[in-house]
Amino acid sequence: MAVGFTVECMTIARILAGNRTYFAAISLFRRRILSRATKIILYKTHIRPVVSYGAEVWTLTRKEEQALLIFERKIFSRMYGPKYENGEWKRRTNREQEEMSKGENTVKSIKGQRISRLGHLERMEEDKMTKKMFTQKLERTRRRGRPRKRWKEEVERDLRVLGVRRWRELWQIGKNGRTLFDRPKPTVGCSANGRRRRRRRRRRRRRRRRRSMTTAV
Repeated sequence: MAVGFTVECMTIARILAGNRTYFAAISLFRRRILSRATKIILYKTHIRPVVSYGAEVWTLTRKEEQALLIFERKIFSRMYGPKYENGEWKRRTNREQEEMSKGENTVKSIKGQRISRLGHLERMEEDKMTKKMFTQKLERTRRRGRPRKRWKEEVERDLRVLGVRRWRELWQIGKNGRTLFDRPKPTVGCSANGRRRRRRRRRRRRRRRRRSMTTAV
């Protein structure tokens, strides 16, 4: 396995981490008492965040996208199981798995994270170092061979696929420019919701302690 900090190496590392997470929770995925919808929620809230951690700054090639999709299909094939057709059991095709998951996959989720990251960069103050690195262009001689993929060009291509051409003008419309680049809301089972619940519990405990101390006095 290649070692380094390239996108290919990071993709392999995240897939291996997601594989470990899946086998750590494989007893839940094998339980028949859990419905298929529950298992999909477990995958989206426990395994997919591990695989796509830090992916909003990646520039993915076809090879890396295919590796992520193969990993996801492997898990989906185990969750969906085979189908019984014409008196025999058959494995579900990739198209059937995509239809059952309503066209959603890890690669599309990563592209959504990159679009959200683009909005975060646009909202950032001009004096921030990250904003300066994003807006300024380096003048230097390019190496021989195919030009490297740039993160900004990849995100703009994703926006063009969605039918968004003049994203800078759309970003300026609305309050704080959040019409186009709204951050995704936390879903059920999300770690953000869990943190909020834990904060509420701690506040309730503090209030109870204060009340008990005042009554004791």
